[in-house]
Amino acid sequence: MKSNRRNFIRTMGVGATGLTIGAAIIPTASCASADAKKVEDDGQKLFIGDNLALADTQYGKVKGYILRGINYFLGIQYGADTSGANRFMPPQKPKPWTDVFPAVWWGNSAPQSMEKRYANAYQSFADHWNYDDVSEDCLRLNVFTPAINDGKKRPVMVWLHGGGFVNGNGIEQDGYNGENFSRKYDVVFVSVNHRLGPLGFTNLAGVGGDKFAASGNVGMLDLVAALEWVRDNITNFGGDPDNVTIMGQSGGGAKVTTLTAMPSAKGLIHKAVVLSGAGVKTGEKEYAEKLGGYVLKEAGLKPEDISKLQEMPWQEYLTLANSAASKLAEDLGPATGGYRRGFSPCADGVYIPQHPYFPEAAPAAAEVPMIICSTMNEMAPSRTDASLENITLDEVKEKVKQRAGFGAGFGDKAGEVIDAYAKAFPDLKPVEIWSLVSANRQGVVTLADAKVKQPAPVYVAWFCWQPPLFDNRMRAFHCVDICFWYYNTDLMLTHTGGGARPRKLSEKMAGALLQFMRTGNPDGGGLPAWPKYTSENGEIMVLNDISEAKNDPDREARKSIPVS
Repeated sequence: MKSNRRNFIRTMGVGATGLTIGAAIIPTASCASADAKKVEDDGQKLFIGDNLALADTQYGKVKGYILRGINYFLGIQYGADTSGANRFMPPQKPKPWTDVFPAVWWGNSAPQSMEKRYANAYQSFADHWNYDDVSEDCLRLNVFTPAINDGKKRPVMVWLHGGGFVNGNGIEQDGYNGENFSRKYDVVFVSVNHRLGPLGFTNLAGVGGDKFAASGNVGMLDLVAALEWVRDNITNFGGDPDNVTIMGQSGGGAKVTTLTAMPSAKGLIHKAVVLSGAGVKTGEKEYAEKLGGYVLKEAGLKPEDISKLQEMPWQEYLTLANSAASKLAEDLGPATGGYRRGFSPCADGVYIPQHPYFPEAAPAAAEVPMIICSTMNEMAPSRTDASLENITLDEVKEKVKQRAGFGAGFGDKAGEVIDAYAKAFPDLKPVEIWSLVSANRQGVVTLADAKVKQPAPVYVAWFCWQPPLFDNRMRAFHCVDICFWYYNTDLMLTHTGGGARPRKLSEKMAGALLQFMRTGNPDGGGLPAWPKYTSENGEIMVLNDISEAKNDPDREARKSIPVS
C-alpha cells in the first residue's frame, strides 16, 4: 500500500528542530557571541556514505546513517517473512545476506486494519501517527546508538509499542524516537515491530494439533526473538547484552508483563518498565482455542484443510478472523473476570505457563526490578467537547454505569464510586472526577502487590502533569508520559506544547529512567528520593512540575471500585 509516513525531507529538516533539545542555549549577552554560536551550530547534521554507520550482525552487515551524532539503523530484519508457511508458526531466523543491508528506513508495520486510520483529524493531530507499508515481512527493529564498535557497553532500552495487541508499530508516535535519549544519556535504544492481532494470536492448536501448538502466542514469541537478537548482536552497536531494560506503554505495557512471565525470555530481560498497561492476566487457553475453531468455521474449512488459512492474502484473513471474533463475542455475551478477549496472548501452559501476575507473580522474572506508571486521567472526555467541562456529578454517574475509560462501567455501583472519588479529591471538577475514576489505579496496585512479593524491588509512579493544549482540556491523558521518559517533549509537541516547562520534568524523569537502567533503582536522576513500593504504604512518585513521593493518595477512593 502507499506510504502514509511524513516525508523524509520533513523528518530531516523541519522536524529536526525538536530533536536538538539538550544543545547548549545560545548566549544573548552580545550579538557577537550569538552569531559565533550560530556559525558553530550551522554545520552538517546528516551523514550517509559507504563507510559510515556500518555494523555487523550475525546475518550480515547493515548500513545506516548518522544524524546529529547518533547512528540510526532502521528496519533491520530479526526474523524471516511470516507469510505463507510461516504464518501461525514461531518466528524463523532470517536468511543471511551477502550485500550490505540498507538500514535507512523504517520496517513494515505488522498486518492490521489501516482503514480510516487518519479519519479522526484531532486524534491524528494529537498523536501524530506514523505508519508505513504494511506486510507480513514485519519482524524488523530499529537501533539508535551514539557509537559502534567502540568497546563500550551501554545500557540497552528496548521499546515495545502500544495499540493493544492489534495496532501500532515501533515508531508510531514521534515520542518513540530514540535519538535524544540515546544522545543525552549515552544508551542504546531499540524499537521493535512484531506480529499483531489475528496474524499474531490466532490459537489453532485446538483444531490443528501439535503443528499449530504455538499459533496463539507467536506475536509474543516474535518479541522473544527480538530480545535474542539484542543478546547476540547489540555489542556490535555499543550496547551491553547483560543490561537490557524492556519498556512499553498501554498494550506495550501488557507485553512487558507477559514477557516477564515467559520462560523463553528469562535472562534476556534485566529491568522492566510498565506504562499504563498493568496487565496481570492474559487470555484464557479455552477461549483462545474456541476462537480458533470459530475462525476455521468462518472460513468454511475442515481441520485437514487448515493450511488454506496460510495461503489467503493477509487482508482477507484479517477480515475473516475479525468476523469470527465478533460472532464468538455475540455467542458468549459480556466478558467477566478481567481476562482478555479477542486476539491476544493466552496462558497456554507452555509458552506462557500462567497468567503473568495472577493469582501470583510468574517466577521467570523474579529478579527483575520493575517501574509501574500510569497517568492521572488516561482519557480526556472534554478534550474536543468543551460543553463537558460543565457536566454535573449526577451526569457523570450515568456516564460511568456502562463504560469507564478503556474498561467496563461500574453499573449500580457507579454512584458510590463517583461519590468516593469526589470526597477524596474535593478540588476536582466533575469532568476531572470522571476521567480520574475511569483511569483508576486499581490495575497498577494489583500488579505492584503481586510483583512486590518477589525479591526484586518495585517502584510506582503517577504522572499528573497537565499539558496546556486544547484550552487545558487535554489533561494527563493516555500516552502523554512517553515523551517525558525519553526526553522528547520538544519533539512530541502535540502532547506537550514544548518549551522549558515540560522539558524540566522530562529531564528529571529521563534521568531517573537512566539510573533505573543502570542500577535497578531510579534514585539519583533528578527526582526526589523515590521509595520502593510496599503494599502496606503504597508508596508512589507523583510526577508533576513539582514531583513528590506520597503514600497511596487514592487508596480510600479505590475501595469503592467493584471487584471484577
